[in-house]
Amino acid sequence: MNKLIIFLLSTSIFLSINSILELYFSFLLFNTTPILDILLSFFFVTFSIYGLNKLTDRKEDTINVPERTKFIKGKEHIIASFLLFSLMISLFLGVLQDILCVPILLFPLFTGIIYSVRVSSNLPRLKDMLGMKNLIVAFSWGVCSTFLPAICLPEKYFIQIVFVFYFFFTKSVINSLLFDVRDIKGDRICGVRTIPVVFGRRKTKNLLLVLNSTFIPWLAISYLSGFFHQHLFVLIFAIAYGYWYIIHFCKEEGLKIGKSLDLLVDGEWIPVILLCLFFF
Repeated sequence: MNKLIIFLLSTSIFLSINSILELYFSFLLFNTTPILDILLSFFFVTFSIYGLNKLTDRKEDTINVPERTKFIKGKEHIIASFLLFSLMISLFLGVLQDILCVPILLFPLFTGIIYSVRVSSNLPRLKDMLGMKNLIVAFSWGVCSTFLPAICLPEKYFIQIVFVFYFFFTKSVINSLLFDVRDIKGDRICGVRTIPVVFGRRKTKNLLLVLNSTFIPWLAISYLSGFFHQHLFVLIFAIAYGYWYIIHFCKEEGLKIGKSLDLLVDGEWIPVILLCLFFF
């Protein structure tokens, strides 16, 4: 079982499965029927982009997630071929549904390139700016999770799209920062400046709790605006679950996090969708 878990996490399959569940939940928040082609296209684009990230971050992962590095070592060319093939499948499925899916699916790739490239010798790369990685990752997840379902809506309500985008964007900021908390040791050794490295675990925890707390007025305002009535209990659960894993994974140094962060944070959409299916 442990080998299976390592395989699913190291290949980004687990994350990609949960990307389907996140997108599925977004369809439900828009009160529209999930479309299989779009769900699968998001699976394949997530698999390809995050697989590429695992190939490029092997130095830090040697310290932070050594089992992932061991799995990838010696298979780099094979994995890269699968990632390219996966991206092509994603775009093909997107075109089958709507040509507008293509720029949305490619958005994380474009932002990743902009993030890494130096535009001018007088300006720092976005990659070198504190917290920019978290914002770009969250923006990419927010765009895909919001606009892939939104383009399928017969009637589009701007305020509803804003509410849905804020939910997935902020969730992604929180989750990406939690992974930085896990990776403090490796990032410090490699000279990578992240928010937890610069400000420490306790201040990062407080920031995450504040971000998660913004969902309370967000939920109240969106509910009073006539949205998400059917999924009120599920959203309350998602907010409460966020508080729990922030407090759990931001404990003092010495807590061995390992694979549990991937399973419980990346996997947060599993209980969310199970609750949706149970109640509706």
